[in-house]
Amino acid sequence: MPDADPRLDPGRWAAASFRPRGGGPPPASPRPRRGFWRRLGGCCGCCGCCRRGTEDWEPPPGEVPGRRPPQPLRPGLLAPRGLVVASPANRAAHHTADFACPRPVLRRGQPFDLRVLLPRPFDPQDDDLCVELTLGPNPQVAKGTHVLIPLGESSATGWTAEEEEGEEGAERPGGPALRLRLTAPPDAPIGRYRLSVKTRTRAGEYAAPFDDADDFFLLFNPWCPDDHVYMEKTSDLTEYVLNETGRIFYGTEDQIVERSWNYGQFDAGVLEACLYILDRRGMPHSARGDPVMVSRVVSAMVNSLDDNGVLVGNWTGDYAQGTNPSAWAGSVDILRSYHSAGAPVRYGQCWVFAGVMTTVLRCLGLPTRTVTNYNSAHDTDVSLTTDIYFDENMRPLERLNTDSVWNFHVWNDCWMKRPDLPEGYDGWQVVDATPQETSSGLFCCGPCSVTAVKNGEVFLKYDTPFVFAEVNSDKVYWQRQPNGAFTVVHVEEGAIGRRISTLGAGSGARLDITHQYKHPEGSEEERRAVSTATSHGSRPRNRGTPSSGEVTVTVGSGPAVAGAELELRAVARNDGLEPRTLRLRLALSAVRYTGVSGAPFRQEQHRRAVPPGQEETVTMTVAYAEYSPHVGDQDALKLTVAGAVEETGQVVAKELRVRLHTPELTLTLLAPAVVGQETPVQVVFQNPLPETLSGATLRMEGAGISCPKPFPMG
Repeated sequence: MPDADPRLDPGRWAAASFRPRGGGPPPASPRPRRGFWRRLGGCCGCCGCCRRGTEDWEPPPGEVPGRRPPQPLRPGLLAPRGLVVASPANRAAHHTADFACPRPVLRRGQPFDLRVLLPRPFDPQDDDLCVELTLGPNPQVAKGTHVLIPLGESSATGWTAEEEEGEEGAERPGGPALRLRLTAPPDAPIGRYRLSVKTRTRAGEYAAPFDDADDFFLLFNPWCPDDHVYMEKTSDLTEYVLNETGRIFYGTEDQIVERSWNYGQFDAGVLEACLYILDRRGMPHSARGDPVMVSRVVSAMVNSLDDNGVLVGNWTGDYAQGTNPSAWAGSVDILRSYHSAGAPVRYGQCWVFAGVMTTVLRCLGLPTRTVTNYNSAHDTDVSLTTDIYFDENMRPLERLNTDSVWNFHVWNDCWMKRPDLPEGYDGWQVVDATPQETSSGLFCCGPCSVTAVKNGEVFLKYDTPFVFAEVNSDKVYWQRQPNGAFTVVHVEEGAIGRRISTLGAGSGARLDITHQYKHPEGSEEERRAVSTATSHGSRPRNRGTPSSGEVTVTVGSGPAVAGAELELRAVARNDGLEPRTLRLRLALSAVRYTGVSGAPFRQEQHRRAVPPGQEETVTMTVAYAEYSPHVGDQDALKLTVAGAVEETGQVVAKELRVRLHTPELTLTLLAPAVVGQETPVQVVFQNPLPETLSGATLRMEGAGISCPKPFPMG
């Protein structure tokens, strides 16, 4: 059989027009009529002629999807005059109206409008159309990053394009247009999509060039029930996705303080910076629909240790080469600087890492909260206990005390389903960007199911042993014996993971979420969780038991104000029937909020007789001149009390951490705030120290506010 004359083919490759001599149009090849058959919903299924799908619209060999040159326009082709992507109503429905972004920001699993401006009305009987989307530099249909959506059908990955029915005879402004409703599947990869359309008529196919002005951003959708980040209590999303400002808690469990933080996830340039973070890590675009992997990549990239990420951590106290972590007021300047310079920003500590993490995840559409854990343990040997070593005289052996207890540590919880875990572990997941230990060779942590942490199921991924130790490990005190071996002399339960805090949704107040991370302290369920966890630790059999005895020691302090004298006390109580003699050693040192202690600068020894049923108090008074040389920014004072009862050999040990209060800044508007106009603000700070301060800098940041650059104040 002779081959058909290709010049008579009106299909994809019609690069030239041909008319046989004698005039008249070329004979049309048989093709399914989309209007009649699709409205019937009929397809015989025998040959596939009416379900050719996306394969019929794939680009010709050699064309790079998303980067095709303009096509010559021949008579009869249907060349769109332009595209209008999304409407203001879409932005409101998708909860993205606050983004200061020149391109539409949309959410997956939810329809949005696309208006195709045409030179003539679209004829569904003779015209056909396909919407084309690309994501990333090398889009591929097989990976879901090159999407072809024939009108009235769905793509291979679940995108749909449906024609919207208009009013009969209605003339719309702007000339003829085809109004479509596009819907991304609820598992579509997030990112910046390029968009174009292809049309087909009897004269052939026209592929419109891609235009940057038609690009749009697609994000996770916590309002969509089929999205893995869906939060059933959607009222909480006002806080966990839409709130641009917040408060981060720090201090100690007895002295909880807070700092304001501008997340600014909707500010100009922030969304682009957040996607740049994924690009910088080299995360495949096809994997960006999985919130588990996205949150894990972000936790690795917000710190800079092994991948030149966003922030350089610095706990040395020397910040001459960058910004003091305490000076940051929000995430926006950090992210913009990283995006523009492509270099890590100096410097951050845990609350800065967590603040930036909240911004990035909320910006991408993951419900996220900033969480503070007081007395947060750092387990360095996977024993799932916090081990403290003493010599024969109960003096701390700091060279062996590699485990540490942070005064506070700040991380994040993000909300998602966990299809990679057994059923029952959906909901809040811990992610931590502060670089402490490596996970699969990278400095990242999580996502880790809070439910798994609560039940001690440390065998579930990711990084559950490390998080469990942070919130529920026992403090085990070891004493060196004359033969050089160490013996457990005291086990303190309930000292780790105290008053776990976040900002409550809708209340604006601190919310204690300790019960979400652990069962009631000392309960049978809590002890079972500890036993389950430690059975998987590096020393599963060498546990020790909680200490009990007649003599107990408690520690406390008077008011702790920077610049003032400080009073510390240890109270020994004898609950027995016989008098007891107690030998106590008190050591006072400065401790960074990460739990790293300096050498003791004040030590005392006391011997006290404690009558039955009575108490004895030992007091230590410390002047400002004595402690000021040792205490730096974010440091606290640590009082270590250890001793033994002479008559019984009972060992007692206790630690107290005291943070010195500093005055808060007060801000007062001196005139009404008017959009587009400057507003004077009065900032007041009172120096509590008996000496003059120098080198102070004021830094301001606010959501949607143009603030002055940091400037010195003496």
